[in-house]
Amino acid sequence: MITHAGMALTLVSVSLAIGVGGYHYLGGLGWVDSLLNASMILGGMGPVDILQSRQAKLFAAFYALFSGIVFLGVAGIMLAPVAHRVLHYLHLEDTDRSGQQRDWDNLTSKK
Repeated sequence: MITHAGMALTLVSVSLAIGVGGYHYLGGLGWVDSLLNASMILGGMGPVDILQSRQAKLFAAFYALFSGIVFLGVAGIMLAPVAHRVLHYLHLEDTDRSGQQRDWDNLTSKK
């Protein structure tokens, strides 16, 4: 679980750095305003400042789409160990439709 949290934190940190850099260099905002805008977009709250240039608006649009994907990815990374534990708790086995146990070693080995 700690490694998953570390991966999620790294992904969020890198995404936030991309957003801060884009808003600062393309949008002409200060560092604090760039951090605020990137944080709000990454958190799903929406933009704070109105951008004037075309490249800044395009960056904001693509960063918003990217942030949505990052949000889903982080949710998946954090929920994967929980789902794994639940499946172990329920003792779910990997069987095919006929009720036979699947042997993954034989399916993936080359003959």
